[in-house]
Amino acid sequence: MNSRYEDSTAWRRALRQDMASRRAALAGAEHEALSARIVAHALATLPKPRVAAFCWPIKHEPDVRPLLANWRSADVRAALPVVVAESEALRFREWSPDSRLEADRYGIPTPSAGEWLTPDLILLPLNGFDGAGYRLGYGGGYFDRTLAAAARRPRVIGVIYEYAFIATIHPQPHDIPVDYVVTERGVYARTDGRLRFLDRTAGSYSSPPCYAAEIAPDYFGDPTAGKPGT
Repeated sequence: MNSRYEDSTAWRRALRQDMASRRAALAGAEHEALSARIVAHALATLPKPRVAAFCWPIKHEPDVRPLLANWRSADVRAALPVVVAESEALRFREWSPDSRLEADRYGIPTPSAGEWLTPDLILLPLNGFDGAGYRLGYGGGYFDRTLAAAARRPRVIGVIYEYAFIATIHPQPHDIPVDYVVTERGVYARTDGRLRFLDRTAGSYSSPPCYAAEIAPDYFGDPTAGKPGT
């Protein structure tokens, strides 16, 4: 393993810890308010799928369950990811409010029964996102393997708080960018290899804000490299 990769791995690990600490510091009322704004923006902007996969919210991740409740009332089917093996792609099992959930090996609630579904849209919690639409995940590589193995790639929607914008995550060759990111500010769409903010009030695109959520910003040299609008 080369030193550059080792440096990147350590940097990402530290950044994940920092982002997790920031989420943990959210007060309950603030978490609810931010989640509600994310859901409202998603409802107003995102295309409605046939099958929507989402992740059960843990550790103050955005709670998008009200979005799924709205979509289910319009005959959209919902599903939760299931880890079948550490080295394999995720599978998705249908979820409803009546589903029986059991904690998986990571302590995440997972349906214990139900039909296996193939989502055409995945709502994916992030630790961070950059101007090219690359995401900082949790380090397990499950979603990258799942997307790479999909016969037909689902639309991927990152859900995260606005503070988590990073100049660049310095993506690895296996990293797959998202199609949209939804924060409490609004919705970003990936166009021509860049994220563009969908400014619904102006009816046009504008650049994402230059929030510096990075640890040790000089670690990879110029901290503005790859930042939208700079």
